Amino acid sequence: MTNVLDELIERGYAKQFTHEEETRKLLKEEKVTFYIGFDPTGDSLHVGHFIALMLMARMQRAGHRPIVLIGGGTAMVGDPTGKTDMRKMLTKEEINHNVECLKKQMSRFIDFSDDKAIIVNNADWLMGQNYIEFLREVGVHFTVNKMLTAECFKQRMEKGLSFLEFNYMLMQGFDFYKLNEKYGCVMELGGDDQWANMIAGVELVRRKSNKRAYAMTSTLLTNSEGKKMGKTEKGALWLDAEKTSPYDFFQYWRNVSDADVEKCLSMLTFLPMDEVRRLSSLKDQEINKAKEILAYEVTKLVHGQEEAEKALNSSKALFGGGNNMDNVPTISITEDMLDLSILDILVSTKVLPSKGEGRRLVQQGGISLNDNKVEDFNYKITKEDFNDGFALIRRGKKKYYKLVVE
Repeated sequence: MTNVLDELIERGYAKQFTHEEETRKLLKEEKVTFYIGFDPTGDSLHVGHFIALMLMARMQRAGHRPIVLIGGGTAMVGDPTGKTDMRKMLTKEEINHNVECLKKQMSRFIDFSDDKAIIVNNADWLMGQNYIEFLREVGVHFTVNKMLTAECFKQRMEKGLSFLEFNYMLMQGFDFYKLNEKYGCVMELGGDDQWANMIAGVELVRRKSNKRAYAMTSTLLTNSEGKKMGKTEKGALWLDAEKTSPYDFFQYWRNVSDADVEKCLSMLTFLPMDEVRRLSSLKDQEINKAKEILAYEVTKLVHGQEEAEKALNSSKALFGGGNNMDNVPTISITEDMLDLSILDILVSTKVLPSKGEGRRLVQQGGISLNDNKVEDFNYKITKEDFNDGFALIRRGKKKYYKLVVE
């Protein structure tokens, strides 16, 4: 069996191991069951989850079996990792709704047919857990001194760490123990920010069951400056088409910096590494071809080939002299709104967050109407501005909208 670990290292996924040589031997000689956890704190996954999904898909393609662990129980507590404040408390109804939404999105990446992968919810064993029994069964294997050395806790100590959140590490460790016991799961994968929680699970399985257990973290999706990718003017870059349109999703990847092209092609597509290296070596204007391929491949994975084709054609229409504008985001106004200023229209349609932001953009030449820069804050759009049924508005360098009158 080909060792998938070599591929994961070459593509930049692998970061830290609890037992690197044992992991290499295991993945080479056996088909293993592994898991990655996702807390249902929202009704959609976002780009921050993308690496985990791709990591899981690559492991499955290599013959290993994924367990998608949905944290319906741990979401009742909230993971303090990377947070300066306590998470919002969700109701059971909100969590159950989110769980169902995430299950649908997972199916785009993972093959769940014929027991090739399974989805489980840790609410099944956590919600009915007796607290005294949990302390005796799990808590006895953890020391407070060691827990407090974990980075996820240290950064919260000054502002205050609730006892509720302090239990999260024990709960995540217990998840690994239950999955090992019920499904023979021997490995946990996850983002590098989960290192301390993952070690807790490995140690609990080994101490309590005297069985083998391993963990490997993956690189987080950051840009060349070390900042997390997936943040936009409207917030997170969601995998749900209702929250982030396929066109906007495509444009995000089309506009990544030159320095981030190789990393994104390596980790977020299934293109062969020879092709990744060829595309990443392109210079100057040619690198835009690599970005276009990146955007197409990533959008195809998340939204399907049809939506990727639409986004690609719309992008070419705007930036490559094409004429298919069908999938450029559309904003609608009523005829009586033509009496409003262009800034009032853009604020009311949520293209701009405020008129103050609009004035700043106008002063900087950042608002255009039909490729003509808007210089007057109070300019009123007229019917003469509409060609072929719409007016084309550009915000900044690359954000385009079709304005139509209903």
